[in-house]
Amino acid sequence: MGSQGTGRNLGTFLNQKDAVALAVCDARKSAAVNAKKKVDEHYKNRDCSVYQDFRELIARKDIDAVVISTPDHWHIPMSMAALKAGKDVFCEKPSLTITEGRELAQEVARREAVFQWGIEDRSLIKYHRLAGWVRDGAIGKLEAIHVSLPTLKPHLKDSPAPVPDDLDWNLWLGPAPFRPYTPTLTQPNVWRTITDYSGGSLTDWGSHLIDTAQVGAGMDASGPVEVSGSGVIPNPKKFLSNTPGDYNLNYRYSNHVEMFVKDGGIDIKFVGTDGWVRCEGWNGTWSASSKNILRIKEFKNLWPLPPIEHRDFLDSMKTRKPGAYHVEAGHRLATALHLGHLAIGLDTSVQWDPDHEAFVGNQAEFTKSLIYKRSSRNWENV
Repeated sequence: MGSQGTGRNLGTFLNQKDAVALAVCDARKSAAVNAKKKVDEHYKNRDCSVYQDFRELIARKDIDAVVISTPDHWHIPMSMAALKAGKDVFCEKPSLTITEGRELAQEVARREAVFQWGIEDRSLIKYHRLAGWVRDGAIGKLEAIHVSLPTLKPHLKDSPAPVPDDLDWNLWLGPAPFRPYTPTLTQPNVWRTITDYSGGSLTDWGSHLIDTAQVGAGMDASGPVEVSGSGVIPNPKKFLSNTPGDYNLNYRYSNHVEMFVKDGGIDIKFVGTDGWVRCEGWNGTWSASSKNILRIKEFKNLWPLPPIEHRDFLDSMKTRKPGAYHVEAGHRLATALHLGHLAIGLDTSVQWDPDHEAFVGNQAEFTKSLIYKRSSRNWENV
């Protein structure tokens, strides 16, 4: 029940007439209490329940679906527990590892559940048209994609402190290794830069722009075949953060398209044999090599503009059909991002077979990495 959980997710679902919020939960009890106030004010009653332990919430038989807005390391464990309890799941992006993402997709399919990732880009007209122009050949044959992602600055080490009375620190850590509580660690701009909980700018902002890149390239159901590049890991003696910054990555796809990813801004540009299209800034300004490109509004090779992801999720619950950001779409996207981390962390070119989801060449070197492997838990015991 942080800013994303209460602001975008809870706030949007409260405005859907065919959904009712029955309970809120947070390892920090005061955050859940504040969220309850928002729910009660909306419904003009005091019916909303408050939980600190998510397992108590998903045990309720009268709840059809859960919304997960936690740090990344809890996304899959909570989703698996909710699926086991018979719930449909709306979960923020991304996964923490490649293998646990595949296990989630398998579990969703096995239970015939509805799962939606909380990524809005496919429902935003700026990115929908950008991908549509490329897929319909408005810039000729696609050759290259240039993506810039915001820089997340590393954070200095902080001294341990007493755990606040309203925070269940063990529950916040969950499946991550134990470490003493520090005052800044639970802030989104801090935990997002620590690999125990997230993947930094590459997996956070990359979940947005690189999805549009792969959709435009027609590679959203597949993925790259090779990733190489470099980045800077913060000095562990000085910084709490350990996700890479100052990165430059080169992705190569089986259709010979190359994607160049760096941090330092928000920008995506597709370059083809006959021109280019671009969106500069988050959900920002279109530009193109020809204004005629921007006048195209209907596409033959791209699905229609989906509704906002929360509405899409509720519609999927009713039809039992996958939404725009179904589990497989999010897994394929996250895989590409995790492969970028592997290329930086191991300082080598990563060869990948997206059809078999396996490394090509020296398997042992890559599968030892936690970015790939931290998975295969006994999910029944979550």
